[in-house]
Amino acid sequence: MQPVTLIGAPTDVGASIRGTSMGPEALRVAEIAGALARNGLQVTDFGNLSGPGNPGQLPVDGMRHLQEVLAWNQLVFDAAYGCFASGRMPLLMGGDHCLAIGSISAAARHCRETGKRLLVLWLDAHADANTGSTSPTGNIHGMPVACLCGDGPAPLTALSGITPAMSPRSIRQVGIRSVDAGEKLRLRELGLTVYDMRYIDENGMRQTMEQALAGIDANTHLHVSFDVDFLDAQIAPGVGTPVRGGPTYREAHLALEMIEDTGALGSLDVLELNPARDVHNQTAELVVDLLESLFGKSTL
Repeated sequence: MQPVTLIGAPTDVGASIRGTSMGPEALRVAEIAGALARNGLQVTDFGNLSGPGNPGQLPVDGMRHLQEVLAWNQLVFDAAYGCFASGRMPLLMGGDHCLAIGSISAAARHCRETGKRLLVLWLDAHADANTGSTSPTGNIHGMPVACLCGDGPAPLTALSGITPAMSPRSIRQVGIRSVDAGEKLRLRELGLTVYDMRYIDENGMRQTMEQALAGIDANTHLHVSFDVDFLDAQIAPGVGTPVRGGPTYREAHLALEMIEDTGALGSLDVLELNPARDVHNQTAELVVDLLESLFGKSTL
């Protein structure tokens, strides 16, 4: 496994519910660096990026805080791309899910330059494929998938150097259970591969992950974008937009263990952790526990 660099992005500019700006510190309090180091990883904490604050404004042309979102994603892109250039794995600690535009754009550029095949595993309760015309809130944390697939403001869609940053066929979503009406149509148009909670209920997490990880080989760069609300709200209350009926503790561990088994993990987002909604930092501690499975911890 490559050495890992922790990158804090303390912002909630992509959301209307405040609090994810405190996510990086909550993960540090839960001893994320020490937990990964116990599993044999070389871990460096880059510290926090410094970007614009949340102005608390209403959406303009269907999007809230576009300039601030662009600034934060440029910072994330530069930091993540710098990690790739130095042979390190970026682990982005957010922050809301709009930041995935920057981190995945960096992975896409890195893969183009190295001849790797990019595959994005999107673990989330939400599809995040809205646009300014379909979003009921204007929150850009509900739009990163659309932006990565070329549907959004040019400064965001072209962040990787080309538009779109990646093909929808290279994104596989797991755990989805909350999709807006206009977003459903866009998902069908994109042809995105979605394993929603009904699929998981009917087929089990093992078969779901076998399908989601199918085709990975030695030339695959796997980027995992882990929205903490992927988890069931009963075990992970510390998120801004909780949705009941998500994966259980054991299902989540299995999913991350199976990702680790591929040996293809190349970059990671941990986003939407909201300590303001948490109870005694239990969600952050749960996330760190799960990340140990993603980085090789096993029972035997």
